[in-house]
Amino acid sequence: MTKRNIVCVIAAHPDDEILGCGGTIAKHIDNGDEVHVTIMAEGVTSRKEQRSYEKDKLLLEELKVTAQEANNCIGSTSVRLFDLPDNRMDSLELLDVIKLVEKVIAEFNPNIIYTHFGSDVNIDHQLTYDAVVTACRPTPNQAIRTVLCFETPSSTEWQPSSSRIPFAPNWFISLNEEQMRKKMAALDVYHSEMRNFPHPRSFKAIEALAQWRGASVGTTYAEAFVLARNIVD
Repeated sequence: MTKRNIVCVIAAHPDDEILGCGGTIAKHIDNGDEVHVTIMAEGVTSRKEQRSYEKDKLLLEELKVTAQEANNCIGSTSVRLFDLPDNRMDSLELLDVIKLVEKVIAEFNPNIIYTHFGSDVNIDHQLTYDAVVTACRPTPNQAIRTVLCFETPSSTEWQPSSSRIPFAPNWFISLNEEQMRKKMAALDVYHSEMRNFPHPRSFKAIEALAQWRGASVGTTYAEAFVLARNIVD
C-alpha cells in the first residue's frame, strides 16, 4: 500500500498557492494525501500608500472567504491565513516569520513542503522561502523529506537572471485534464487577481505555461519546480 503523504503548501499571498502548485495540490488529493495550505501575508493593503487593517477589514475578510472557496475547488484539506503585511514582510523580523512556519510544521508534521522560489522578484516570496528553508532545516528526527519551490507567474520570470539565480526546473509533476480544470476553476474564484492576456497572470498564459512545462517532459500539462531538498530513506 502506498504511504499517504502529508503535504504543506506555504505561500506568501492568496492565489500564489494556486498559481504555483494548484494542479499538484489536486493531484495529491486524488492520491489520498493531506494538503494543508498556509498563506503568510494578507494580499490587500500594499495597494495603498499606508497599511490600514481597519479600513480594509471588509476586503480582507472577503479575501479569506475567497481563499477558502478557491482551495475547496482543488480539495485542499485545510487553509490558514496569517495576515502578515502584504509586500511589507521585510518590515518584520525574519525570526518571527520563521516561528510561524515552525508552528505549521509542528502542527501537521508534513513530509513534503511546497513554497516559493527564493529568487522571485516579490520580497514576500523571498522571505517566505527564507523562512521555510530555515524552518525545514534537516535536524535529527525531522519528518520533512522533500522541499520543492514553485514558480509564480508575474514574479518568478520577472527577476532578471543577471540579478539572481534563474528558475531552472528540475522536478516536474504531470497533470491530467481534470486536475488542470480544477486549477483554472480555483483561479477563477480569485478572479480579482487575474489579468488580461498577454499578462503572465492571465488564464491563457497560465494554461500555456502548463502546456509548455508538460511538453518539456512529454505530457499534456505539468507544473514545474526546483528541488531544494530530497531525502531518500
